[in-house]
Amino acid sequence: MPKVMQNPESEGPSGGWGSVKSIARIIGDERPSPMVLEELARQNKPGGVMCVSCAWPKPVNYHPFEFCENGAKATISDLTSARCTREFWTDHTVTALRDWKDYDLEQTGRLTHPLRYDRATDRYVEVAWEDAFEDIGRTLQSIPRESVVFYSSGHAGLEASYLYALLARTYGNNNLPQSSNMCHETTSVGLQKVIGSPVGTIVWDDLEKADAFFFFGQNPGSNSPRFLHPLQEAKKRGAKIVTFNPVMEQGLVSFVNPQSPVDMLTGRETQISDEYLQVRAGGDIAAILGLCKVIVEADDAAVANRASRVLDVPFIEEHTVGFDSFIDLIRSTEWETIEAESGLTENAIRRAGEIYVQSKRVIGVYGMGLTQHSQGALNVAMIVNLLLLRGNIGREGAGCCPVRGHSNVQGQRTVGIAEKTKLIPMDKLKSLFDFDPPTEDGVTIVDAVKGMMAGKIKATISLGGNLVRAVPDQKAMENAWAQQDLTVVVSTKLNRSHLFPGAKSYILPCLSRLERDEQATGAQSVTTEDSFSHISGSVGKRTPASKHLRSELAIVTGIARATVAPSPTLKWDEWTGDYSLVRDLIEATYPDQFEHYNDRMFKPGGFYRGNAAHERVWKTEEKKAVFTTPKQLNALAFSDAEGRYRLVTMRSNDQFNTTIYGYSDRFRGIEGTRDVVLMCADDIQSAGLHEGQVITLVSDFEDGITRELPGLTVTKHNLPPGTIGAYYPEANVLVAVDHHDELSKTPASKAVPVRIQVKTHAAQ
Repeated sequence: MPKVMQNPESEGPSGGWGSVKSIARIIGDERPSPMVLEELARQNKPGGVMCVSCAWPKPVNYHPFEFCENGAKATISDLTSARCTREFWTDHTVTALRDWKDYDLEQTGRLTHPLRYDRATDRYVEVAWEDAFEDIGRTLQSIPRESVVFYSSGHAGLEASYLYALLARTYGNNNLPQSSNMCHETTSVGLQKVIGSPVGTIVWDDLEKADAFFFFGQNPGSNSPRFLHPLQEAKKRGAKIVTFNPVMEQGLVSFVNPQSPVDMLTGRETQISDEYLQVRAGGDIAAILGLCKVIVEADDAAVANRASRVLDVPFIEEHTVGFDSFIDLIRSTEWETIEAESGLTENAIRRAGEIYVQSKRVIGVYGMGLTQHSQGALNVAMIVNLLLLRGNIGREGAGCCPVRGHSNVQGQRTVGIAEKTKLIPMDKLKSLFDFDPPTEDGVTIVDAVKGMMAGKIKATISLGGNLVRAVPDQKAMENAWAQQDLTVVVSTKLNRSHLFPGAKSYILPCLSRLERDEQATGAQSVTTEDSFSHISGSVGKRTPASKHLRSELAIVTGIARATVAPSPTLKWDEWTGDYSLVRDLIEATYPDQFEHYNDRMFKPGGFYRGNAAHERVWKTEEKKAVFTTPKQLNALAFSDAEGRYRLVTMRSNDQFNTTIYGYSDRFRGIEGTRDVVLMCADDIQSAGLHEGQVITLVSDFEDGITRELPGLTVTKHNLPPGTIGAYYPEANVLVAVDHHDELSKTPASKAVPVRIQVKTHAAQ
């Protein structure tokens, strides 16, 4: 019998009545429209609305309910009855609101009017849409083109995203950083380098045929709960699940299916992970090398015994390069080194490795626990190494599965929101729109933040998101953001980015994807792309929160009309009136991926735009999949030192990205606060602390800059020694903007060097 996995901090399994109670609490807080149940019933189904939360795929054979706890919270939040009207600003100044918590800003409700910052009164005031567009356009025209950033959060549909990228390029730059710069840009760069695809290689059917899933740094219980359904089915058919994560995440421990009456009535749990290895933060390279060592040793034994090979030698010979160098490293690395770097025992790694050896078809799943490191791309390459050894890419039931965040974060890159010119068919844009697209690469988020701090970035247009709160060096960013000539944020609700206005500042309120989008030709639909590269249509039906709202696409075209020189090829008004015309443009720009776009957008499960690596076509420089020989066995840019900890920034069960729904993190046993630092009992004792003590975390990045996060309560938690945890985005104040992945510049938020400081004036 397999051992029963337990999480000592959790109040119970993921899913089940805990999810139901959590959703009910949010309904009580938000008092949403009574139609919220109808919205949830049609979520992620053909002809329905695509979830406004994560990018987990939509199955062809859908369940009666295809929403999860976090998707429900996002839906309820969008359909809240609360309104942040123009009258709100009568009683509140911008400066005073800076003392509010993120949750409190969220609770003010949906924005109802376009707003302009009035510096004389320190308040936002109502502005007419056309007046806002004209002023934004005039200001942009007066600013050097290279000093303007067009940021997007990963939410806006493919149609608005395509036109937003076109706006930036017709304006004159490729400064199109996106939220993926802060999370999975490591995937886009790292996977492209080793398999020639910037996205994962699996499709839904592969989930149903896999013999084993190996998870690295991903938390489906909070980040992609619908993933737990295929995992439960996999367990029923005998598949194995192995997890590597510093944090004991309840979603990978046990699950009660809320859609199963038997599970709900009896409390029957499905144990998810067969092996759960709590690797040190930054220790995944060594852990994966250990797995590979087990595989190579098993293959050596098979050769000696004249048995079937464990390595897929024909695949390796035909499809890969770099194998010999990688194997040499495997053989020469001692187990003592692997144990020291990973924080795991040889026996634990061997147990996990044996599961891999015995499984014919394996899917490697990972999240930001792997990508947000200074050697994040090397982490990704190591997963690919593991899969390549047995030919587990490009065949049924196997492949690489990065789990993306926001609902259209992958799709926005697909249709042109990218700062790298090599990713964009500039010749097609030139032909379609009769202009010369800019040829210089644009800025990443890290580049943009540093540019603001240096005074080089003069304006930022933000299509969604809460950029000031999401980036590293948060305090410095607040000051830098406010020094710009122009800040424009397209939003549904108030957030902290609005509270540091530039010389000119606008909040432009938009429709939710759940709301009816009426344009000149009638009600419009939009499309999004999921983590498996499938495109799905989405239809909003709810009455807008205010008659003064505009769609994301209409806001983009409004800015474009006021900013870009008129041209007969730039039909901003026509495109606003009929989104199908924009889909025609996308198809013309990317014909191989979007053939018959308008006809296929409501296909059950979405239509597949294809992936060469899925077909074992490797679009790398070598024209083959690449084995990578790691130059180091940890993912860090710093060394261990006395009193230095590796801080993991993490999300609670009550948030999505920077959006805070409440103060309940039931999987970690934390209620009513986010001001905690999680530490194992041994670390608390060795540091001379006690549980409940209030401390300050101090950055130990060694760049001469003081960064502090005070007021954190020491909380005992099941973590590896030397690894501590605190909540994102609050802990972003400790992350240096220069501490990022070497290749992609993704912030290294999953192993931040910090020290603990006890201040005598702190309340104990």
